[in-house]
Amino acid sequence: MSGFGGEAPPLLHGDLELTIHEARGLPNMDVLSTLLRRLCICPPTSSGRRRSTRSPASRDRDDDDSTHNHSHHLHRHRRRRHKPQPHGHHILPTSDPYAAVVVPGPPDVTLARTHVVRNSEAPEWSTTVVVALAHFATHLLFQVKDADPFGSDLIGTAALPAADVLAAADAPIESRWLDLFRPDGRGTPKPDSAIRISAAFTPASAMTAGWRSGDGGVPAYFPLRRGCEVKLYQDAHVVPGELDEPPGLGCWEELCLAILSAQHLVYVVGWSVHTRVRLLREAMSPEMKEKAAEVRAMAGVAVEEMSLGELLKYKSQEGVRVCLLVWDDKTSHDNFLIRTGGVMQTRDEETKQFFKHSSVICVLSPRYPSSKLSMIVGTLYTHHQKCVLVDTAASETTRRITAFLGGLDLCGGRYDTPSHRLFRDLDTVFSGDVYNPTFGGDTTTKGPRQPWHDMHCRVDGAAAYDVLRNFEQRWRKATKLRAVFGKSPSKHWKDDALLRLDRIPWILSPAGDDNGEEKEDDDGHLRVVPEDDPECWHAQVFRSVDSGSVKGFPRPWETEEMELRHLLCDQNVAVEQSIHAAYINAIRVAERFVYVENQYFIGSSYAWPPSYRHAGAGNLVPMEIALKVAAKVRAGQPFAAYVVIPMWPEGNPSSGPAQEILFWQRQTMEMMYGVVAAAIRDAGIAGAHPQDYLNFYCLGNGEEEAFGDDHHREPDELQQPESTPAARARRHRRFMVYVHSKGMIVDDEYVIVGSANINQRSLAGSRDTEIAVGAYQPRHHSSTSDGKVRRYRVSLWEEHLGTEVARRPEMDRPESPECVRTVNRVARENWTRYAADDAARGGGAPMQGHLMRYPVQVGADGRVSTLPGHDTFPDVGGRILGSTNNLPDYLTM
Repeated sequence: MSGFGGEAPPLLHGDLELTIHEARGLPNMDVLSTLLRRLCICPPTSSGRRRSTRSPASRDRDDDDSTHNHSHHLHRHRRRRHKPQPHGHHILPTSDPYAAVVVPGPPDVTLARTHVVRNSEAPEWSTTVVVALAHFATHLLFQVKDADPFGSDLIGTAALPAADVLAAADAPIESRWLDLFRPDGRGTPKPDSAIRISAAFTPASAMTAGWRSGDGGVPAYFPLRRGCEVKLYQDAHVVPGELDEPPGLGCWEELCLAILSAQHLVYVVGWSVHTRVRLLREAMSPEMKEKAAEVRAMAGVAVEEMSLGELLKYKSQEGVRVCLLVWDDKTSHDNFLIRTGGVMQTRDEETKQFFKHSSVICVLSPRYPSSKLSMIVGTLYTHHQKCVLVDTAASETTRRITAFLGGLDLCGGRYDTPSHRLFRDLDTVFSGDVYNPTFGGDTTTKGPRQPWHDMHCRVDGAAAYDVLRNFEQRWRKATKLRAVFGKSPSKHWKDDALLRLDRIPWILSPAGDDNGEEKEDDDGHLRVVPEDDPECWHAQVFRSVDSGSVKGFPRPWETEEMELRHLLCDQNVAVEQSIHAAYINAIRVAERFVYVENQYFIGSSYAWPPSYRHAGAGNLVPMEIALKVAAKVRAGQPFAAYVVIPMWPEGNPSSGPAQEILFWQRQTMEMMYGVVAAAIRDAGIAGAHPQDYLNFYCLGNGEEEAFGDDHHREPDELQQPESTPAARARRHRRFMVYVHSKGMIVDDEYVIVGSANINQRSLAGSRDTEIAVGAYQPRHHSSTSDGKVRRYRVSLWEEHLGTEVARRPEMDRPESPECVRTVNRVARENWTRYAADDAARGGGAPMQGHLMRYPVQVGADGRVSTLPGHDTFPDVGGRILGSTNNLPDYLTM
């Protein structure tokens, strides 16, 4: 690992199951702070009663499941009783300790925390967590801290040597007391200060793929669901003839058909939902034509002309329960004093106003923090989940729940097809929806539009009910928080708006226990495909979310329930990080290749080059990919990692946020290439290069002129000489294809599709809320099988590389050096054609597909630099390697 002098520390790579039992002999850290609080903030009451020493954060959380009306108190006994927060019951106020597991740095990386035990010098946590490790370290630290509203004070630190962690693979640590030492290293805080732990270690190399062995899914809140049906989509639509195989229904068309066919419910979750967007733009499939004719005959409505907002109103007028849960951007306002579109231009206020006098229930949900002391969460982070739930036909007499999810933004600029048009059909297919945030202004009439590439899926079966449960948990939290934060209820904020499926006998619903809790091992009646059917899928829903966004999580001190649900604790907040866990698990068990498409790629910042090491983006995904490639290189086995990202972050690439994101991305790349380069040196492979195994790509399009074709009419203004970036892009007739995908394919056997980016915001669980699904076909888990995951990868490559290249024999073995060479050759040629000057472009050959090398140069030692002559992006500017600025790092990581 670069940056260490002399011999590198040992690599801790695997899962460490830790139980932090208790601590003893802790000092009283609260005497002075309590005195100050009482004198300055909370003076004694006239009655002399002693105030609670619990922090406001914990009191806020105690109010989480209560309201201040008389009705609630009458029925409180019907709710599930919560275990009270642990309390030491000392006569005098003392420490409020919690423990943290840390990989020492610089920078120090916190892996896990326990809950806070109030007022105790001998706390009992009994917290069990599974910590994923991919770190070079000589030891792990256990820090015991005193929680305080004004910050945490370090009480003491204990160390567990790396050798003991590795040895715990064969001989688990049953119970061990570790001495706690003071922060200054001068002895222990008290003579007997110590912390007791147990540990067991599972090396990453010993892990096996659950989809191959049939052992089940990833430990997560929602379990693996068997007998499902999954359909995978690329882009919003596929026009017949764009790809080699018949496309079937595109994502937006099938979503429109599902909404039109719904009889009971349509639930929409979105970061942004635009009411004016049209789902149908081009020639309809036979199924859609039949449904459109039926609607026209019954209601006199032309479906193909309806906007999404009109479609949802139409369904609600039929008696279907239509509920929208949209992120409330607190920077947007629409009232008689202030009217602003907001920083992110999500149009949330416009969406609310559109449905104001209709039967559609639209809830704008802010990203409320779990504690009023953490308002940074509510201000800077978002609800980023994207999914649509509808009821569909299960049989002639029954209905079931179907879920659509992925990068599913139902808003402006997202409709696109694999051809990714720049200038064509601006006045037809893209009329009123020509979107390009890099330029703005006249691009709405002249182009180029910003092409949009994405990955989506449809899920039927028990996993769809887990997506429904996520919606219900978030809905109930959002409506409850409206009352907690002082908002008066209205008919559009009904806590009872959700349908009770168990009371509608013809809608299939999960089995429940006497307390209304879903039984996770009794979903046989929800299976839509028999397990022995080759078309069967097993699917599992993953999330990034915390107890500030969902109702129903256990309290952090309910440790048995936390462990059962595979939740982590961040002091007194319950956090789910199962998307992060799913990516890690899938990468660790990969045998041949990983293929990633993502809007961002930032992480493992603790291992960045020394000058820029950082604790802010500690997710393990980049490091896990690098370590997997390195392990295969050392073993002499073929392996390849392909990563497709946007050429630059959406918007002006010269802006401060975009430049900082590009800078973090460069550090991530260089860290990964450094790990691979070290493995090549260790293996002694002469002439090998890191890009023989690991490569980054982007997408772009150069569109030839098509004058004389009325259907593809070009704007006359294109010939006007201008010198702006937009004019240069028009003159060169090129622009990037924006990659909005959030997915990964492993070995043509396993696929993850969802809303989560590969950055800390999406994977931490306590920042942006996210949802994803991981799926595989149990009858297709060999390198020669022709399952739907493989077909999906081939279809994506056909879009990116062209049919001729994608169908070559070596492309059936993505791990092979021949395949890597072919992809890299096409990507280099495409970049050369895309970036050529006017004269070269005039007589050059067209691009093969859209895949291009990411415009950086990688040295044999893994260092990343600019390509000669390409310091900035063509036409639009902005340094390709990015730059730092004064923005808060947690905004862009």
